[in-house]
Amino acid sequence: MASTERESGDQARALAALFDAAVTKSGLTVENAPGPSAGATAALETITGRDEDLLPALAQLADLTILPNPSDDPDGTGADRLHAVLFDSGRPVLIAPPSAPASIGRRCCVAWNGSTEGAAALDAMLPWLRRADAVRVLHAADYQRRGAAADAVLPYLALHGVAADVVSFQPLNRDLGAGLLAAAAAFDADLLGMGAYSHSRLRQLILGGVTRHVLGHARIGVLMCR
Repeated sequence: MASTERESGDQARALAALFDAAVTKSGLTVENAPGPSAGATAALETITGRDEDLLPALAQLADLTILPNPSDDPDGTGADRLHAVLFDSGRPVLIAPPSAPASIGRRCCVAWNGSTEGAAALDAMLPWLRRADAVRVLHAADYQRRGAAADAVLPYLALHGVAADVVSFQPLNRDLGAGLLAAAAAFDADLLGMGAYSHSRLRQLILGGVTRHVLGHARIGVLMCR
């Protein structure tokens, strides 16, 4: 227990140093009691407990929760942390790319398959899509679930002031997830929005799936909803 406490203390101090450096670099105001403000503010809070227990409740009252890609997590707990927020918060999660991107949200792709999760992701992506330089809806026959077709997404986006095109992608080496990422890369996308685990998580763990592949291989920001 003493060793764990020392390690946690070291991590907390390292994160506090990163926070201070980021605030200084960006010129943000530190405001530990959030309220109406004329500009962006930042706050750092240290809470004791298990990530899987604490994060979903915190995320429920956040417009967006940003988490590291679990494939790059050295302690192996990133997947549990991400799944807890995805499944238990009901809110969107932005999975950060492995390295800081030059831009995010400039060229956006939305993966559409007619699922409830996909519809939630489309809704969460709207603030990004309104500001993007270019938007593309990606779909595939083998990816489609019961629900609206991809072509129907375009007039919906137009009602929200978003111009987009729709492109079909193909599996790459028989892998739909690889095909999706290849199509996003071909568009030079810096943000991908998609529903997570349209199939059950157990099925994806056994057979693989689009969500699992994207989590393991994405090199751009990915906004997911479950």
